[in-house]
Amino acid sequence: MDQQLQALLTELYEEGQRNDAQAQERRKKRLNLEPETAQLLSVLVRSGKRTRLLEIGTSNGYSTIWLAWAARLNGGTVISIDREAEKHQLADANLRRASLRDVVQLVQGDATSIVADLAGPFDFVFFDADRFSAPAQLNLLLPRLTPDVLVLADNVHSHPDEIADYLATVQNLPDFEHMVLPVGKGLSLAYRHQPSQSVCRS
Repeated sequence: MDQQLQALLTELYEEGQRNDAQAQERRKKRLNLEPETAQLLSVLVRSGKRTRLLEIGTSNGYSTIWLAWAARLNGGTVISIDREAEKHQLADANLRRASLRDVVQLVQGDATSIVADLAGPFDFVFFDADRFSAPAQLNLLLPRLTPDVLVLADNVHSHPDEIADYLATVQNLPDFEHMVLPVGKGLSLAYRHQPSQSVCRS
């Protein structure tokens, strides 16, 4: 990653920290990933040659830039969903500043409704929004995940009660290995490996 993009990411993260210290409403907060978590996601995308990425929870595009940069190196793309129009606009502007807008399809609206209509397949899914809705979203996505998919979620340690149902859902999925990594605010990582013919591409 070049120094210009690194500087932009540092700027966005620091701006997010300042914003969150002042914002009273949760929906106004940036709630950005910790830098070490964002970097780990980027490493996982690059090392696993992931090309069909789905992010639920765009915010200002901080994590989206990390994912898009990695996806571009693999010849891949990112779909990123956020409910808030203001954050959608921020992400759009920041991705343009990063020269990564062409790699990302930004979608604004209710994530559960949106994922129900996504075609897929996805080989990398990252949940970083409403943790209460994540189990239903994961179940909707299962038929459209590649055999060797990685499914991740943030905030395991910072919001254990909110993410408990999601963790239970993941742990009960057949053929998935699951672990929680002590990075940032706690990262749930689930990996599946199945014969390639099991994926649905419709």
